[in-house]
Amino acid sequence: MRRAIAVLSTAAVVMLAAGVMARATDFSGKWAPDADKNPAPAAGRGGGGGGAMTVAQTATTVAVTRTTQNGDVTTTYTTDGTTKTTLPAGRGGASTATAKWDASGATLTITTTSEGTNGPTTRTAVWSMEAGDLVIATTAPPRGGGDPTTTKVYYKKGM
Repeated sequence: MRRAIAVLSTAAVVMLAAGVMARATDFSGKWAPDADKNPAPAAGRGGGGGGAMTVAQTATTVAVTRTTQNGDVTTTYTTDGTTKTTLPAGRGGASTATAKWDASGATLTITTTSEGTNGPTTRTAVWSMEAGDLVIATTAPPRGGGDPTTTKVYYKKGM
């Protein structure tokens, strides 16, 4: 009896994992800001970081690699919605992020909290696909305070 329960439990886990993997959007590939769709300031900064990037995706992670002045920097997000990813300290100080797929697997939301001199700030980046483009809509308070604003950056595949 225990063996039958173990076999059924294993089968259920495999089917669940396959179902989640099958419905999640695949953002894998090399992406560059789409100059035709982005306003000039957004193409180089803003929603989702702005510059060119390479995305590698598995059933449980999304890894984003960007080239910086200091070489390639890769940030890997676990997409379970609870695991915190520690990000390199930047202007906003120390930061942590969580990533989670929506129920349909169509969009990925990355929520980043940064500790700054004026207290913590939260930024939300929602990744989705639109007509073959990767779209990252980032909502964040402007520097210096005020109501959050949303910026969209469109990326085309293949740099």
